[in-house]
Amino acid sequence: MRPAVRPVVRLLGQVWLWPALVMLAVGGYRLGTPDLWRDEIATSTVATRSLGDLLRLLQHIDASNGAYYLLMHGWTAVFGDSTVALRIPSVLAMAGAAAFVALTARRLFGGRVAAVGAGLLFTVPPLVSRYAQEARSYALVTCAIAAATYFLLRALERPTWRRWAPYCAAMAVAGAGHLISFSTLAGQAALVALHLWRTREAPDRRLLWQYPLAVAVAALPVLPVVLLGSSQSDRQLGWITTPSLSRLAHFGEHLFGSGPVSYLFVLLAVPALALPGRRLQAWQVLLLAELPVVSVWLVSRLGGTSYFIDRYLLFTVPAWAVLAGGGVGAAYGALVARARRVPEPRRAVAAAGLLAVGLLAVPAVAALPEQPAVRYVGSHNGSEEPFKAAARTIAAGYRSGDGMAAPLGNQSWAMVWPGVSHYLPSDVHLYPVFVAQSADDAEDLSPTPCAKPEACLGPVSRIWLLVLGDTSDPLGTMPTDQAQVLRTQYGDPDEVTPLGGFTLALLDRDT
Repeated sequence: MRPAVRPVVRLLGQVWLWPALVMLAVGGYRLGTPDLWRDEIATSTVATRSLGDLLRLLQHIDASNGAYYLLMHGWTAVFGDSTVALRIPSVLAMAGAAAFVALTARRLFGGRVAAVGAGLLFTVPPLVSRYAQEARSYALVTCAIAAATYFLLRALERPTWRRWAPYCAAMAVAGAGHLISFSTLAGQAALVALHLWRTREAPDRRLLWQYPLAVAVAALPVLPVVLLGSSQSDRQLGWITTPSLSRLAHFGEHLFGSGPVSYLFVLLAVPALALPGRRLQAWQVLLLAELPVVSVWLVSRLGGTSYFIDRYLLFTVPAWAVLAGGGVGAAYGALVARARRVPEPRRAVAAAGLLAVGLLAVPAVAALPEQPAVRYVGSHNGSEEPFKAAARTIAAGYRSGDGMAAPLGNQSWAMVWPGVSHYLPSDVHLYPVFVAQSADDAEDLSPTPCAKPEACLGPVSRIWLLVLGDTSDPLGTMPTDQAQVLRTQYGDPDEVTPLGGFTLALLDRDT
């Protein structure tokens, strides 16, 4: 073999490569098709501000996403804020997560079948695809926790600071990306405890102080996020309901984005949990997958704020993929061991290989009906946030000097102002009607409404009016003082266009 070919062959033989490539393909497929929804609009509107404006905003809102916004600030400065550009970091992060899943399975269960199988299985759940195509921090956090698990296993084998350092870095990234990811410490603590029990005849007692110290070091960079985020949690998380026991029992269906896929992952995990060989490692991974979910459920039940929602716990899916891959590897290993005792072992080993491929294919086939649901135009917003449709209609009928009025105040959560503005062409400049301060000046995600609507009407003859919901009477759904000003100055709308979630109307003073 020529020397130049050897590195390529060596690379192609790495267990992490093929899962990462498959995840890139799965995550990149129709990446730009779904319209941005309000959370992604928040990423765009914050990341594209000046660094000073961004930092000032984080003092008032969304500090828990501050690290991600800073990352995206640098990214958009280079690659822009198109839909595809905003989502590429998430695709890359999920591909990284798939790679770390394969490496973790190799370390825990040995064998290429378990490793490659685990990495490929990670690409299967529809919710993984959904958040691989989301301009938010969930994919980055999932990758960071998958990396932290792999680095933790390396540190447990030989606890030196060179091995603890990448663990600390990965956990710091995860915590800064989303504080809820630190609930994985419940599973990690169980993993460390079972490791000490497994090596009880010659335990490395350094782990008793090195692991807690590593966690403390990882938590230090996250403390500013904790301090700022805790004062903002009511505004950002008040919409999440307190979870019931039934919701916990059926959480897997939401976590995977498919009931059949979640049940198949559990079935695939059974051989690893039941067959001898790597049974203890399988139980370590099971606790790593389950304990964060249970701990967040308990905190959400007993505390004043609920955090129990699928995307916040997406980082537990890698552990399930490792466990399922370990189950496929265990089943394959048992069949190969039996095959070697039959008269024609080659055929039996080949049959075992085909069975392993079949086991991996079943969840993928089961997920196929759900995959289109995360890739159509309205899949991210449920067809309730037609920002692009509104912007397209406005741009088609735009005249210089037009204004726009959109929901503000207690309806600013809908992100209509920044959402429509994101999709408007650069040559469309609309006067901000009923706006006292721009979002930048207000250091917020949306503009500040004017206390006296008549004073903020502006010198515009036409107003593009957006209200929430589909209605034939848009003025009737507005705040009374704003509606009264518009009725007096403009009369009834000339055009009313329900867009499926919003209604767009055109008011013309001259008609």
